[in-house]
Amino acid sequence: MKLINFLSISCGLLMGLPISQAGAQEFPTKPITMVVPFAAGGPTDVVGRKIGHLMERTLKQPIVIQNAGGAGGTIGTNLVNKAKADGYTILLHHIGMATAPALYRKLDFNPLTDFEYIGLVADVPMTLVAKQGLPANNFNELLSYIKVHQDKLTLANAGLGSASHLCGMVLMESIGVDLTTVPYKGTQPAMTDLLAGQVDIMCDQVSNTLPFIKDKKVKVYATSTPKRLKSLPEVPSATEIGLPKFNILVWHGIYAPKNTPPAMTAKIRGALQEALKTDEFQKDMDAFSITVSTPAEATEKGLKSILEADTARLGVLIRKAGQFAD
Repeated sequence: MKLINFLSISCGLLMGLPISQAGAQEFPTKPITMVVPFAAGGPTDVVGRKIGHLMERTLKQPIVIQNAGGAGGTIGTNLVNKAKADGYTILLHHIGMATAPALYRKLDFNPLTDFEYIGLVADVPMTLVAKQGLPANNFNELLSYIKVHQDKLTLANAGLGSASHLCGMVLMESIGVDLTTVPYKGTQPAMTDLLAGQVDIMCDQVSNTLPFIKDKKVKVYATSTPKRLKSLPEVPSATEIGLPKFNILVWHGIYAPKNTPPAMTAKIRGALQEALKTDEFQKDMDAFSITVSTPAEATEKGLKSILEADTARLGVLIRKAGQFAD
């Protein structure tokens, strides 16, 4: 009789729990989809796959990467915005979350209000590179060459809203020159044309350019950092070439749909923080001089603060440049 009463009471208590709370206690019970709003093989995709693989260890479920590229990352981001807020769909996006409101006259989501913030993942430096056939061999020569031939030179990027697009705008503002920009549908096709000599200059994440720099398939002139990178010790920093405004790091963060239960976002955040501490992730990122987020940054507050700050800061730059998407 006592056993029956105990079971009855226990069942009654469980039945009294809200469904979302009960689900959060068991979460996750199936694979989680991580949407990367850029093409497979690109620099953001690389970060997403590495961190997703390590987060699986804590969550005890697979994290499936879904590449949903196009429109500067807005297509994939909107997929997550419209997804069910049950913890099984998350987003890995870079600094493009901060530039989208200024770049797009019509946006189907608000990065500042339509998502739950999981945390920051990493900061990726940018590199200024050019095709091998460009005559300039250092930054000063490049700057002189640009000023003489600016009407003929092309500046490639991975599409409006991409990190390389932003970096290109910062570069042009820093040197006071407007170049013809050539947007591509992703990093890989842009790099392919740079290697083939079809475009002249590109500014892109070091996680993409480093192998081509090491193999001397492209020329490199500077990094977008205050100090030289360990992975490229021979390449001068933005500060050394006299362009402090060119200091720009491409941060990556993880988000969930708005109203995802706090207990679920907490579990995802915990898995992120555990993954960031692993020697494996630290070593992989260090090989590219990518800075892994600290425990304080890999939080709701850490991601929210940088998104808000860069939305305001970069919005001014984009509006000044007048580069808008329809």
